Amino acid sequence: MILTGPEITAAAHDGRLTITPFEPAQVNPNSYNVRLGPTLVTYTSPVIDPHQPNPTQTVEIGPGGYVLQPGELYLGHTLERVGSDTFVPLLFGRSSVGRLGLFVEITAPIGDIGFHGQWTLMLSPIRPLRVYAGMKIGQIMFFVATGTVAPYRGKYQAATGPRPSCYWQDVARTSAVAS
Repeated sequence: MILTGPEITAAAHDGRLTITPFEPAQVNPNSYNVRLGPTLVTYTSPVIDPHQPNPTQTVEIGPGGYVLQPGELYLGHTLERVGSDTFVPLLFGRSSVGRLGLFVEITAPIGDIGFHGQWTLMLSPIRPLRVYAGMKIGQIMFFVATGTVAPYRGKYQAATGPRPSCYWQDVARTSAVAS
């Protein structure tokens, strides 16, 4: 079951989910609009290697916005801290942003029960596109979980700002176990 807008509001007020800051005007019939935070991260190496940490560059989005370029992956983040120990969150791009040619969160929309923090957003434009800090970029939905809940305790917990991939940590752990 998916939470309706009124139930999202009730759950945010009674603590079953966290949305900080919470703005009633961002509640939709069955989702909550999240805004783009002020920081972007890009990878600087010509080849990204999942078996090691990759160098990055941080960009702050100024008042005039920032132009995203095609062929580049940008890691952004939600302005809001979002999470729940009760519901399964899913985050998707807003259709109005998709109609501008921006792919948002197309490969990893599902969040874990127990994660609380700013969500890292994978942003890929089809053509040059100016984005602004604070613009409504995505919408998050919440689903009721069935069964025993084992809360998330992973490497991205309590994230603030965009977080580059830590996949290499999984590779290191797997290699250590295999040795």
